[in-house]
Amino acid sequence: MASPVVIIPARLAATRLPDKPLADIAGLPMIVQVLRRAEAAAVGPVVVATDSPAIATVVEQAGGRAVLTRADHPSGSDRIFEALTLIDPQGRHDVVVNVQGDLPTIDPAVIAAALTPLDDPAVDIATLAAVITREEERTAPSVVKAVGSDLGGGRLRALYFTRATAPWGEGPLLHHIGLYAYRREALARFVSLAPSPLEQREKLEQLRALEHGMRIDIVVVDDVPLGVDTPGDLARARAILTGTEKA
Repeated sequence: MASPVVIIPARLAATRLPDKPLADIAGLPMIVQVLRRAEAAAVGPVVVATDSPAIATVVEQAGGRAVLTRADHPSGSDRIFEALTLIDPQGRHDVVVNVQGDLPTIDPAVIAAALTPLDDPAVDIATLAAVITREEERTAPSVVKAVGSDLGGGRLRALYFTRATAPWGEGPLLHHIGLYAYRREALARFVSLAPSPLEQREKLEQLRALEHGMRIDIVVVDDVPLGVDTPGDLARARAILTGTEKA
């Protein structure tokens, strides 16, 4: 039986929305809204990994657990790996779920769904995607497309991730959701690898795993959770969580 832990990386250094983890959404800091949804997923203990004492304080005041990590991590994956080694040096948790700290409206069931591909021992990493329904997203470089081989049952084996419109031809396109469930040994290997050429070209770190032969499976879910990157996103998240807009 797997023993998952959920780790939420969070930092204050966002340029488009300064201090966004602390932004109030429906009476709680955004990072606490994410914490509550991760806890509701009930897949394992939840820890916030941050380089900010201010973030750690609001998490602990809300009854959550936070761990302070270095400030110089190049990615959230590196931050959660450091946090994992700090909170679990004995290796009791063999699966790590990385939930981004800017997803305050995420459905807890979606977090739990990300674990299902790891029932297959051949899978190193699991992630999520949803079918694109808005025409403008098909060509938007900001929307990462997941390309994979259909395994049935709403699951694919990832072949590629890209900011381009892919695959070509008739059929659905998938909007990748940046939530990952790693086997512990896969995460350790991933952060030990140098950034790969395609990762650097597309600016997508998951391509490092594919370029080094790691298997990523994708679960297709109904909706893309709202990621808060701009003041407009923050206003929409507030509307959703106060009941004045549907998610």
